[in-house]
Amino acid sequence: MKKLPLKLEKRLQRRKEENSFRELLSFSDGVDFFSNDYLGFSRSKIILKNTGKILEKYEVLNGSTGSRLLSGNHPLFNILEHQLADFHDSEAVLVFNSGYDANIGFFSAVAQKNDIILYDEYSHASIRDGLKMSLAKNYKFRHNDLEDLKRKLNRFTPRSETSEIYIVTESVFSMDGDSPDLETIIKIAENYTAKLILDEAHATGVIGEKGEGLAQELNIQDRIFARIHTFGKAMGGHGAVILGSKGLKDYLVNFSRSLIYTTALSPHSIATISAAYNYLETDREALHKLRENIVHFKAEKHKNALKDIFLESDSAIQACIISGNTKVKLAAEELQNKGFNVKPILSPTVPPGSERLRFCIHSYNSFEEISEVLKVLSNFVANNK
Repeated sequence: MKKLPLKLEKRLQRRKEENSFRELLSFSDGVDFFSNDYLGFSRSKIILKNTGKILEKYEVLNGSTGSRLLSGNHPLFNILEHQLADFHDSEAVLVFNSGYDANIGFFSAVAQKNDIILYDEYSHASIRDGLKMSLAKNYKFRHNDLEDLKRKLNRFTPRSETSEIYIVTESVFSMDGDSPDLETIIKIAENYTAKLILDEAHATGVIGEKGEGLAQELNIQDRIFARIHTFGKAMGGHGAVILGSKGLKDYLVNFSRSLIYTTALSPHSIATISAAYNYLETDREALHKLRENIVHFKAEKHKNALKDIFLESDSAIQACIISGNTKVKLAAEELQNKGFNVKPILSPTVPPGSERLRFCIHSYNSFEEISEVLKVLSNFVANNK
């Protein structure tokens, strides 16, 4: 085999020296405090059984056989998209292969030359990668800082009548677990005639009466230009959907390259998403248990004198700041040795100095497991000051 170019070898070596070298690891045993499977849907036998029932009604292929614009638009897509439009109260919806595909497909296609995009500095990598592919100028505003957002709007608002302004934020930020003041953001957007784009990835299935997301919980969904929901987290499947107007859907079908030039999701994936949404709508037990566990986790943080090193969050993501790649990896190793799967988040994924343990809370975690993992963490912190 040809050797890796020297400049690439040096980049890898730098990662090793910074103790931030990544590897693909096998799924390990232990209590799950690291996966995005917040409701346990990925392991649900009920959803698996109901997926089979859906597939029995249709001519099922092992694969989709092509892109959605060629041979891959299986009848199940139409059924699922009507179901999602209903559940998420949207005029139109368009299913993509993943949240990453949805974000790069949206941002690379929609914003045009002379448009302005203002995005929260903690926006997901898929959003930022999409922005790099866009023809529009884009600028970040400080995380959840609405005064900074207004300053940027005053500074960068285009004067041309044909220019558009887009504001981008998330319902729940994946590394901090916090949420923006969405009601104020939508008012700001409307004052500046800007269009709001909301990534609901970590709110899907978690926030709202039935897990509809933050926009619907606040009843402002009709005032948002586009919402992105993903199925690879609480819904326990794979894929994503963009919600918006019929015009937006038509535009994306014609210009979104990550939709046009990729093989569509398999019928089995589509049936799984449909079955998961059916279950979410009819059985709230997992959602109620998840919320109880989040409350218990927060109470145990106080009990173990850990509140000051955790970021404030009411979501299923609870982040404990332990600065330095080496120290946070040691903390994760200690928890894993005690039987708890908690993963360290290293720089450069987060800025240097803000390395952290990222606890993901699930409906299937017990109160005892939550109490014990925080006791182990408390002991580690006390012994490594």
